[in-house]
Amino acid sequence: MTKTAKAAAAKATPKKTEQAAPKNKVVFKVWGSAPAGVDITYGSDTDNLQGRGLPMTKTLPLKDDSMYYSITAQLQGGGDVHCSVTVDGKTKTGHAVGSYNICSAQLSGGLFGGWS
Repeated sequence: MTKTAKAAAAKATPKKTEQAAPKNKVVFKVWGSAPAGVDITYGSDTDNLQGRGLPMTKTLPLKDDSMYYSITAQLQGGGDVHCSVTVDGKTKTGHAVGSYNICSAQLSGGLFGGWS
């Protein structure tokens, strides 16, 4: 392969920008634009935590007895935000645009293990 062909192939190959979620961890993210602010709440069925600022990334330990993990981000007067929650390589995402709309994402634990 020529030097030019190698350079073209390198440009065509997308670079992986996100790392896989660490094992035994839950990753919560909110990103986008919220000029008037955004209220962020994340956690599990037993924990309810408050986030701040955009972009936001928080990581919590995975609890075997948790029934679900979720995140919400309510716009305050307008904007465009995305949110996600990742557990064991599974990710759920949400999106909100406009005044006071809410971005939400949730992963639930299955009866026999796994997350959906």
